[in-house]
Amino acid sequence: MSSPAERIDRDADPARGPLRFVSAASLFDGHDAAINIIRRILQAHGAEVIHLGHNRSVADIVRAAIQEDADGVAVSSYQGGHNEYFRYMVDMLRERGAGHIKVVVGGGGTIAAHEVAELEAYGIEKIYTPDDGLRLGLDGMISDVFRRVQSAIRPAFDGSAVSADDPVGLARAISALEQGGDEALVTRIRSLAAKTLNRPPVLGITGTGGAGKSSLTDEILNRIVRFFPDRKVAVVAMDPTRRRSGGALLGDRIRM
Repeated sequence: MSSPAERIDRDADPARGPLRFVSAASLFDGHDAAINIIRRILQAHGAEVIHLGHNRSVADIVRAAIQEDADGVAVSSYQGGHNEYFRYMVDMLRERGAGHIKVVVGGGGTIAAHEVAELEAYGIEKIYTPDDGLRLGLDGMISDVFRRVQSAIRPAFDGSAVSADDPVGLARAISALEQGGDEALVTRIRSLAAKTLNRPPVLGITGTGGAGKSSLTDEILNRIVRFFPDRKVAVVAMDPTRRRSGGALLGDRIRM
């Protein structure tokens, strides 16, 4: 990591923008050194990374992956419950209409060879073992992750119906507006937004790094959820893109 990382181009769908990953360490797992290294290298190679930290449940990760319109999920697991944990993750992604999101896993030597084969047959895209690390190296593994994730076929989305009750479609709509590549799709989404009767207030929170933006947002959300449980709140968080690599890191969800 002492030399500049080479950006990995996204040839599969340039209009979609950089690959986007949710990264985390699994539930009941405080071993976050490995996933911290991986998410840094993903970012250095041009990926957008939403990092959730350690001790994260399947529901936490799947919810974030859907809401962030992620292409892949990168999880480290050293807690021994990997068979149940990752099968549950695959099931939940499929049940929620997000089976296209690829799951890549690292578990050191805690995941036996026969378990690797069984989990990959069940739907995990790839479990990286110590042998993979020796054979490929860190950059080689990240290149393999990019190749696998960018080969995924995303479901068609025409923007004809966007609803807060459809988190997959809503996330796709936000991504379409951000990228702006498909003018017809963007026009369709803007037209839907213009027709809605709801005009909620918009609150902007900004500040320098470490000023407490995420913590303040979390405090506001906690009170809204507590006192107005029937209300819905949208949170749009932004972090800068690195000029050299094109990658970005969003850490706000760790505190929310």
